[in-house]
Amino acid sequence: MRRREFIGLLGGAAAAWPLASRAQQSTRNIKIGYLGPSSLTLERAQVNALRQRLHELGHVEGKDVTYVFRWAEGHDARLPSLAAELVNLKPDVIVTTGTPGTLAAKRATTSIPIVFASSANPVTAGLVTTYSRPGGNVTGFTILGPELEGKRVQLIKELVNGLSRIAIMWNPSNPGIVDFLFQTRAAASALNLAVKPVAEVVDAEGLKDAFATIADAQPQAMVVIADRFLLAHRAEIVNFAAAQRLPTMYPYRGYVDAGGLVSYAPVDVDQFRRAADAVDKILRGAKPGELPVEEPVRFELVINLKTAKALGLEITPFMQQRADALIE
Repeated sequence: MRRREFIGLLGGAAAAWPLASRAQQSTRNIKIGYLGPSSLTLERAQVNALRQRLHELGHVEGKDVTYVFRWAEGHDARLPSLAAELVNLKPDVIVTTGTPGTLAAKRATTSIPIVFASSANPVTAGLVTTYSRPGGNVTGFTILGPELEGKRVQLIKELVNGLSRIAIMWNPSNPGIVDFLFQTRAAASALNLAVKPVAEVVDAEGLKDAFATIADAQPQAMVVIADRFLLAHRAEIVNFAAAQRLPTMYPYRGYVDAGGLVSYAPVDVDQFRRAADAVDKILRGAKPGELPVEEPVRFELVINLKTAKALGLEITPFMQQRADALIE
């Protein structure tokens, strides 16, 4: 064989190898697990954001990507068994939302990469070692922001004239939000607001007791601390606040969409789109323990004007201008 022909054959083979590799890669079916604390109905916008972004990045559902979901339906006690089920299905990556779900997944596997789309304080919760170098098989996105809890308390005080007493609702079984309670209390103290009561809710059965405790104390407003389990029970919490005519500050827009008064929070769907970016990097070879944990980049103030009217609250033009979204 002549030298020129031999080189030509080599060149043709070299050009074909990447194509063959890409063809082989495209036929591989990637499996992405998703562990959710509530249900698809309640988390549809977040799931759609994740799927859409992965599609934009070239991972096409039904062609080379399969999603497997496990839902706790508002019962955190189910998360460990659901995490074990997902691990047994051997997904390439597991996406979680909320600290308890991420902890359940982490305890179920040390080898499958885990990306949390939303978590409180991942360091104090034991999910990662540090923000910059998470270590292990877990990385993701926190909902922490500078003085976020203080901002929420300040906003509810601005909305409710003469406010002097607030109630707090939180889930003490979530290790990632202990700081949130401390910060909320500190912010209330700085604004001369009494906090009574602090109602604890660790399971669905505890909601009624918490509602009774708050109703007996007759606060002028309420602050709900960020927790995906509580978010799964948004309808009950919003209905309680409406029945008690209790202006309430919420940590997720989902509450306000369900009829709650006001929320100040990271833009939820942004978090899930960014989680999709992290999943894509891992599928392309990145190690989760080397991908830094990231903080929110966008926050939004959302006010439900219909709910404000029902509560007899006047939302000033200035406050309406400050809001990123008004629900009428």
